[in-house]
Amino acid sequence: MHRRFALLSAAAVLTVTLVPASAEAHAVRPKPAQRAAADTAAERRQVLTYWTEGRMEAARPLQAPAPGAQAADEPEQGAPFAREAQAARTPGEAWTRGGAVARTTGRIFFTTQAGRNSSCSGTAVTSANKSVVLTAGHCVKMNGAFHTNWVFVPGYDRGSRPFGTWPATRLLTTPQWNAREDVGFDVAAAVVAPVDGRTLVDAVGGQGVAFNQPRRQQLYAFGYPALAPYDGSKLIHCSGRSFDDFMGSDDLVLTCNMTGGSSGGPWMLNFNESTGLGTQNSVNSFKYSFAPNWMLGPYFGNEAQAVYQSAQTANAL
Repeated sequence: MHRRFALLSAAAVLTVTLVPASAEAHAVRPKPAQRAAADTAAERRQVLTYWTEGRMEAARPLQAPAPGAQAADEPEQGAPFAREAQAARTPGEAWTRGGAVARTTGRIFFTTQAGRNSSCSGTAVTSANKSVVLTAGHCVKMNGAFHTNWVFVPGYDRGSRPFGTWPATRLLTTPQWNAREDVGFDVAAAVVAPVDGRTLVDAVGGQGVAFNQPRRQQLYAFGYPALAPYDGSKLIHCSGRSFDDFMGSDDLVLTCNMTGGSSGGPWMLNFNESTGLGTQNSVNSFKYSFAPNWMLGPYFGNEAQAVYQSAQTANAL
């Protein structure tokens, strides 16, 4: 029997934190794959016109097969599964406390190479250009092609766009995702153009980011799941202590029942429920078919850091 999984693509400013856990963080970071998006004013107007309320409501999460390299035997349903399932404090509930996370997290909309309108989640993060959104790799590229009509809607709430719609001018992902869609490196960033003369972080704030951090920490995950029992209309969160994937990947695992559309939503360390501020340390990525209450997220190591560094130094126009 083969292992199966499904990808999940459906304010104050916190100082960026880049704290290495070991000397390995100083290793040469691989160069990310990049692609220009709507990098002219005319293209951005066209993208903004394209995303009507009706198209956003009709967008559906990606449902992609696992890369062939990830096939393996499924484990026996035993004690480790039951034990780790108890690790969740909150498996998936609406976020109602407001704060920075309600502004910096948003829905992502895009069109695939096949012409399908789809959705993911993402986060505005602090950066040198104040214009970076972090998300999952499959939320910018899938089946060998970068998506088009890519926009970020921070603070999306039941169809409302309280902070506007932000078109991407550049999309970036790890070389591993770009070359072979390796779920262990399912990380991406978008650089978005200013709207009405303001950068994204000036408009909504930004979450901090950290790389090469210790594993098995208490985390909060956020996203906009759009498949049942959710409909993509509001921000959902999970919380608990992460554990290591023992199926062969280097990913982190969090007990969480968010569904497709939550892909790319942030995992945060040191999250403050009162302020809604934290430090991003992974993204929602995929689930195994035999463990639907597990969410997996890639470890934010050197490759993820390289994506972020390239994005924050890019020209937003």
